Amino acid sequence: MLLAVIAACEIGFWVLLAAGMIARYGFRLPRLGMALLMAVPLVDVVMLVASVIDIRLGGEPSFKHSLAAIFIGVSVGFGHQTLKWADGWAAYRFAGGPRPVKLRKGTRAKALQERHGWYRHVLAYGVGVGVMVALGLLSGQGYDALLGPAWTWTIVLVIDGFVSFSYGGSLEEDVDEDEPCMVEQKQNV
Repeated sequence: MLLAVIAACEIGFWVLLAAGMIARYGFRLPRLGMALLMAVPLVDVVMLVASVIDIRLGGEPSFKHSLAAIFIGVSVGFGHQTLKWADGWAAYRFAGGPRPVKLRKGTRAKALQERHGWYRHVLAYGVGVGVMVALGLLSGQGYDALLGPAWTWTIVLVIDGFVSFSYGGSLEEDVDEDEPCMVEQKQNV
């Protein structure tokens, strides 16, 4: 049952995201689009509540609970960035907005972008592992079974850190004025 809820929530995330963009840019209904986009985090609430209910009804802590925790953590860490990414591309494709900038390797802006991506990964990891531990404590059966995927995730996080900090060498160098840099777009997300 919990696996079905997890799958439905993951599908629901992308459906709400797409529906929000279609309403906002396809039908020119920005308020409806905003309402749909604001509903995206509710998907994580549903997943968390389903996990807690499953544990409280005597479900044995297992990989499915860890999977829910990972999805929740990743959504917290990367959800806003994903919404901004989708909004930027939808604005470009359907509303004549500026094309989102892809930063070039070797630039200070790219190095900063990669480091910030790793910081978001650390946030996702902290939230995900925190949910795993909380579900384990809530079950009264410990959290050893839930933390199995956390060890693999730890290795991925460390590798991501090495890769993220390998960009650009030094952040103290000046950026060439001819280099494209990330432009903050003021949009109502």
